[in-house]
Amino acid sequence: MTGQSHTPPPELQIRIEGSTGWLVIANEKRRNAMTLEMWRALPAAVSALEADGGVRVIILRGAGSETFCAGADISEFEETRKNAKAARAYEDINLAAFEALKACRKPVIAMIRGHCLGGGFGLAASCDLRLACHGSSFGIPAARLGIAYPPAALMDVAALIGPARTRELIFTARRIEAGEALHWGFLNQLLEDSALEAEARKLAATIAQNAPLTHAATKAALTIPAGHSAPDHDKAEAAAIACFDSADFAEGRTAFLEKRTPDFKGV
Repeated sequence: MTGQSHTPPPELQIRIEGSTGWLVIANEKRRNAMTLEMWRALPAAVSALEADGGVRVIILRGAGSETFCAGADISEFEETRKNAKAARAYEDINLAAFEALKACRKPVIAMIRGHCLGGGFGLAASCDLRLACHGSSFGIPAARLGIAYPPAALMDVAALIGPARTRELIFTARRIEAGEALHWGFLNQLLEDSALEAEARKLAATIAQNAPLTHAATKAALTIPAGHSAPDHDKAEAAAIACFDSADFAEGRTAFLEKRTPDFKGV
């Protein structure tokens, strides 16, 4: 299925290479800005990769070499965010895209090259791991537009870099360089541009070798919202306990005793 893409819309592309699913933001003429149509389509794109049994890990990237994602397409705001009612509807669609990445049972890696701004910052924050190259920049310029960043998305950012730095990022609307993003804890790795894609592929391959049920249980536990309800905890607990009844656990034990690499199936 290498090279396969699903293109509703064409600016949001899927391709599958071995055990890695690629989700590509391909709106280069708008600096990979997310149109409303793209926001709407992203949950289905994530679901398609999640449903593919051969895919073990997803990499989210921007097309080209200059921008990961410049955020929402501001040229649409006269219609899509023209007043509070329209903005609320837009925000619901926006947050559904973030939630799709967070709720996906498979690990999602953000491969960041270039600008990662606004909604693009939110997309990266919704991924499990973030790799970037030198020269990339990060920011949330909401205060320069006179809009508010969605509270749920702000909480995701604060969970990664802390409330104080989140306030600084929002209040100043400044861009931070990749080294500062690494220092703040937003990035997992900072690499030379020439090494970024190879390292993302290497990381994906390492993850793909490990047990999918462990990945799913870990994501279920770590994405329990603050002030969670008992059902949220119970769901995560059930995912963790289910690992011990799985064929993969038996395979893991056997492979350990036989001193070989386990062949996990996700069951």
